[in-house]
Amino acid sequence: MPDHDHLPQSGTRDLHRDDTVLVSQALILTFAFFVIEALGGYLAGSLSLFSDATHMLRDLSALLLTFGALRLARKPPSAERTFGYHRVETGAAFVNAVLLIIAGLWILAEAFQRFSSPTAVQASVMLPIAVAGLIINLYIAFRLHGSHDLSVRSAYLHVLTDTLSSGAVIAAGLWIIVSGDMRVDPAVSALISVFIIASALPLLRESGAILLQFAPRDVSLPALVADIESVPGVQGVHNVHLWSLCSHTNVLDAHIYTCNDRVADQEIVKQEIKRRLEKYHVWHSTLEFECSECTDCALVLPVKNGEARG
Repeated sequence: MPDHDHLPQSGTRDLHRDDTVLVSQALILTFAFFVIEALGGYLAGSLSLFSDATHMLRDLSALLLTFGALRLARKPPSAERTFGYHRVETGAAFVNAVLLIIAGLWILAEAFQRFSSPTAVQASVMLPIAVAGLIINLYIAFRLHGSHDLSVRSAYLHVLTDTLSSGAVIAAGLWIIVSGDMRVDPAVSALISVFIIASALPLLRESGAILLQFAPRDVSLPALVADIESVPGVQGVHNVHLWSLCSHTNVLDAHIYTCNDRVADQEIVKQEIKRRLEKYHVWHSTLEFECSECTDCALVLPVKNGEARG
């Protein structure tokens, strides 16, 4: 007989509520300084400062997407949306990663163009704005660090890359003051763009894997199955489907072969299986108990016409 457990709604909502406050504060600070840095980059004629402002615009969009995702994830499930909005955070993280890559490619192309024909940069304007940006980014990164929510982690990654790029812009400004060499400005911009792209690719892979319902990378399916099969009363496990609903909730469907035909005995087995699944962050599971072994047993079976065979 099939049995299942439920998502930990109250704890998840508390986590989302705390993250929402942090993201809203970061959103206000980022918007305010984006305006200052974009204006400063234009007035100073600095591509590195303007690219940092462009990246901050990406931070702004990332934080907006993350804020919306967190708000939606707090909404309870309904008859039409039985899993609620947990997957929204993953979609936001995927979009953020794509935006990072696009921004990085644009900055890289612009840097190559500027490097061949350098333009004058007013380091006296560029430097204090970059220092202020570094301080603000460090504060925001400190506040966002440590969240387990994938969309918040993606926003943190945006801010972290901006922190490093602000440091690079400061170094470029100091070099321009000392040497007068304007080529350092597009050179630093190119380095920033490479870092942006490199940092976005893992996030793109992780969020894409969740959207495609791949098995979680940090969970060994053979180890999980072996853990279930070691439960007293379990003779076999097959037709297993393991995927992530979002960054902090894994989901499992499985057929459990047991010779215990009494419902009370099956309940004991079920509770022990669910207890062991917690260490794999499986907070929602559907277990189908079978008293006779199937004729076509396999650990993983394809889904046919919307229903698993086995």
